[in-house]
Amino acid sequence: MQAGNAIVGQSGGPTSVINASLAGVVETALKSKKIETIYGMRFGIEGVLDNKLLDFSKVDSEVIKSLKQTPSSALGSSRLKLQEEHFAPILKRLKQKNIRNFFMIGGNDTMDTIHRVVEYARNNDWEMSGVGICKTVDNDLFGTDHTPGFPSAAKYVALSILQGGTLARDMQRVDQFVIFQTVGRSAGWLPAAAAAARRKAGDAPHIILLPERPFQRQEFLDLVKNTHKKHGFVSIVCGEGITNPDGSPVSASGTTDKFGNTEFGAMGGTSAAMILHRILSDEFGWRGEFQVTESLQMAAADRTVPLDIKEAYGCGKQAVQLAIKGESGVMVTIERTSKRGEAYKSGFGTAPLSEVANHERPMPDNFIAKNGMDVTKAFLDYVNPLIGELPVYTRLK
Repeated sequence: MQAGNAIVGQSGGPTSVINASLAGVVETALKSKKIETIYGMRFGIEGVLDNKLLDFSKVDSEVIKSLKQTPSSALGSSRLKLQEEHFAPILKRLKQKNIRNFFMIGGNDTMDTIHRVVEYARNNDWEMSGVGICKTVDNDLFGTDHTPGFPSAAKYVALSILQGGTLARDMQRVDQFVIFQTVGRSAGWLPAAAAAARRKAGDAPHIILLPERPFQRQEFLDLVKNTHKKHGFVSIVCGEGITNPDGSPVSASGTTDKFGNTEFGAMGGTSAAMILHRILSDEFGWRGEFQVTESLQMAAADRTVPLDIKEAYGCGKQAVQLAIKGESGVMVTIERTSKRGEAYKSGFGTAPLSEVANHERPMPDNFIAKNGMDVTKAFLDYVNPLIGELPVYTRLK
């Protein structure tokens, strides 16, 4: 690698451990003899365009260390969709700061940003490595066993269903059903994590609606009716991106963001949970409630999984080590090295940025129940080691 400075940014939605990855990048870069200093982009790639950069060599080491326990995106985030006119001023700024190592922490769109910026620099005779650090609570990035941020968000969902399900069970004479909506455009990893809340048959959640399977209204209503008859209440979890058989979103939103992603329930639209609530109220005349926590599940520091912090930090550290060795055009991935039934172990690998940017990773079929409204034991074997132990609550008989 060519000697020079490094730069790091965060983009897209936050997680409770994204700053742990930032700390991993910064601390490792500052210790490296091959990197002179490292800058932080304020509000993603917009920080480069606006010359709003933070010199981490001037930040107290204790502040950087404390990032590991800090939720949300400390540098600020951005969803700017890069246009052709952006690349020349970006490269000009990177040259001014002698940036030879380009790091970003994020999801699919972020990996695309790294790939395009580094390619533009190379095509304009500027040698610069680009390494991505995976992040998303959606867990839908290609090439990795799971993404930093997902385990903690999964625990948030599982705990919410465990506690909310206990409430719904005891309040069944008041509210006959409850619907909890998670984030996640097109992958069901996060709503599926709710299944970790169960301890025995009849525990919440009873129904899990995943974006990987079309919403079948009559089959859903039949299952709700039978579940209510059996348990006296119904606990339902849905991903925000569930769709009808024709591909249209169950939510009433028709808006999209700058990357063409559907914004569920935004701009005056109605969330999927609200639509489901209306369907059940109209069909059965029941009273019920819906819960839409939105970004809270992305930044709940009180529910952060220690494993998640460790792996997020490790991904940041690994990114710098790869760049120092001359690697570029890759995203750091997490590889599960333990076999089924063994204690959980993991290591790090890489995936090409170009492939990550252009692929999503839905839940595999063997993780989804045959009726399309639940998960299998194989999924629980996958997710339980990531979430860890959940509390056990007393039930009077």
